[in-house]
Amino acid sequence: MRRVVILLLLFGAMRLILPLGAEGQGAEALLPFGFLILAAYTVGEIAAAIRLPMIVGYMAGGVLFGPYVLGAISVDGTARLAPVSQLAIALIAFLAGAELRWSELRERGSALLKMLTAELGLTFAVLVGLIYALHGMVPPLAGAPPAEALAFALLFAAMAVVHSPAVTMALLTETGARGPVARTTLGIVLLADVAVVLLFSATLAVARALAPPEGAGHVVGVGTVLWEIGGALIVGALLGGAVALYLRYVGRELILFAVLLAFFGLEIARLAHVEVLLTLLTAGFVAENTSSHGEELRHAMERSAAPIFVVFFALSGAVIDIAAVAPLLPLILPIALVRAAGFWAGTRIGAAWAGVSGPERKLAWMGLVSQAGVAIGLAAILAEAYPGRGVYLQGMLLALIAVNQTVGPILFRRALSKGGELAPENGAPEPAPASAAAAVAGEPV
Repeated sequence: MRRVVILLLLFGAMRLILPLGAEGQGAEALLPFGFLILAAYTVGEIAAAIRLPMIVGYMAGGVLFGPYVLGAISVDGTARLAPVSQLAIALIAFLAGAELRWSELRERGSALLKMLTAELGLTFAVLVGLIYALHGMVPPLAGAPPAEALAFALLFAAMAVVHSPAVTMALLTETGARGPVARTTLGIVLLADVAVVLLFSATLAVARALAPPEGAGHVVGVGTVLWEIGGALIVGALLGGAVALYLRYVGRELILFAVLLAFFGLEIARLAHVEVLLTLLTAGFVAENTSSHGEELRHAMERSAAPIFVVFFALSGAVIDIAAVAPLLPLILPIALVRAAGFWAGTRIGAAWAGVSGPERKLAWMGLVSQAGVAIGLAAILAEAYPGRGVYLQGMLLALIAVNQTVGPILFRRALSKGGELAPENGAPEPAPASAAAAVAGEPV
């Protein structure tokens, strides 16, 4: 009850204060930033009290106080806070790369690739079949020739299979989980981030042949995609090497350095026209595996990123237009269920192929349901390439993301709980199985 009163007081104060600064340029950024930190964190605490992930509470706070419900934050306010979201993505990508150990990749890389291939391939195939079967229910595709319907089914499936490194890293940071379910899920999600960009690029090329775009929309070429991926690896490795040198010879003011690193990483990636997530992920991996002080930087980055992550997930909720999403739910919910079923079956097939017998064999799929970030970017490329049908498919994908981003964190936390990888203070209701407990004990922290 106390938290609800706090929320009401915050909302009332926001409504009173915001008009006073309506004429100032900073009012649409600084005030919403501070309000979102307080309001979203309060809703996150309420979510934690009922055994839900805090990031679900952050997103719920964003929806509640966003422009489409209570209107405490305007559309312009969310747009002005876009740099905060970009900074959060950079921090998440660097932290995700820093969680990867070269020794672990050598030991488990083959198993991760097999599980990734199986879950991504199977889910992509079943989604293509489902969208093609349902294309008569999608207004822009109703009555379309079979070749065109297949082209857009391929494109939608290539976007729908995307996972969310942001949610994965946020939950692992929140819970401190380091067991086999957590490590396997993180490895698959990070490898998939590269795979889906290549898959979408190849699919877009096939779709253009089957259904040539109307008009002169700009389409990303193969050479551009290759540079975005290969260049990101090169730029990220150089950036990671520079970070390792700083840690070795300077190693001071790490909290400030962590924020500056994310800002500079973003700008360097933009200037070089390379993929931001992959650049920062590579930088984190190189810095962690070439420096003996990588753990200190990770801890500093986690401390500095805490308020940024709260605003990031709150903004993810604030941009959801419930009135626009609701009419699409009868079509989107079956797609979400089939997508989750594909992950469930694919990870089991991949685990059997790789000889994996631990708890991750049955539970890892629950960490793959969430999606955001990259999927939104790919949807924007589709809308640009196909200004007519692509825009509607973009709306469908955003509705699918809204569903998966709500359910996914709950499922992943459930997987970590069932695997015995949550600390008691994080609400683990079950004791860790012997294999999981041994893995956790042997994991570096």
